[in-house]
Amino acid sequence: MASLTFGYSTLAHRLGKIQLPNLKDHPDWDVLITVQSGNEQLPSAEQLAKAPKGDRIQVLAFPGKGVTKIRNQVLANAKGDYLIFADDDIVFNEEGLLNAIEFMEDADLALALGQAVDESGTLRKKYPTQPQRLNKLNSAKAATYEMLVNTKLVRDSGVSFDENFGAGAPNTYLGDEYIFVADLVTKGLNCYFIPVTFATHPTESSGSGWGTELDRKARALIFDRVFQGNRTLPYLARIGFGARKIGKGLTFKSFLLFIFKR
Repeated sequence: MASLTFGYSTLAHRLGKIQLPNLKDHPDWDVLITVQSGNEQLPSAEQLAKAPKGDRIQVLAFPGKGVTKIRNQVLANAKGDYLIFADDDIVFNEEGLLNAIEFMEDADLALALGQAVDESGTLRKKYPTQPQRLNKLNSAKAATYEMLVNTKLVRDSGVSFDENFGAGAPNTYLGDEYIFVADLVTKGLNCYFIPVTFATHPTESSGSGWGTELDRKARALIFDRVFQGNRTLPYLARIGFGARKIGKGLTFKSFLLFIFKR
């Protein structure tokens, strides 16, 4: 049976919030927790003492901040054949993950993008109802806890999270998941969305709004990175993506500024 690593990334003061999956009934599952201090020092011994403990739980500590940095550590150090990325506020659906791994093995996938529900059991966003091959246009809403990867295939591809994006990055504090999927697609790897629930996640998240100029500019830069090397496609992608958000946090003026990264 394929093994699975749950790869958590968190800050030291949130270590006590992690809700572990059921390892007892799954001897081929393990947990890897990467934790940052939020400053230039390593997390203290007192902080690390709050981390979950067990024979199949590994904790790796790092100074600084930047979620993509420690997610890359998860990718590099995961022991399982498959890896599901996790935040500290996630509760996983065990049956869904088992079904997803079976689908991945049958289809030889490098990545499966699943779905998540909120605390009430409601889907967190509008998902396709059928399996769908991922490309650079239909994977922009990917969330980390929806991403299940074949560890070897992804490592062998050389793809990792772009550390210039994601929570903790100064100006581009989101988009790391989308870029990760897009880079796998660029490499020609087989990636699919499947309508299987992987996890429960609280309603609010860092990718929920368009409320500020900083949000708009950060989102605009993501398309330059996804379609790097092409002058036209980033503009077309911003037009298509932004048009759907007019009146939903984005004014028409902001839409024009979004297109031209103003």
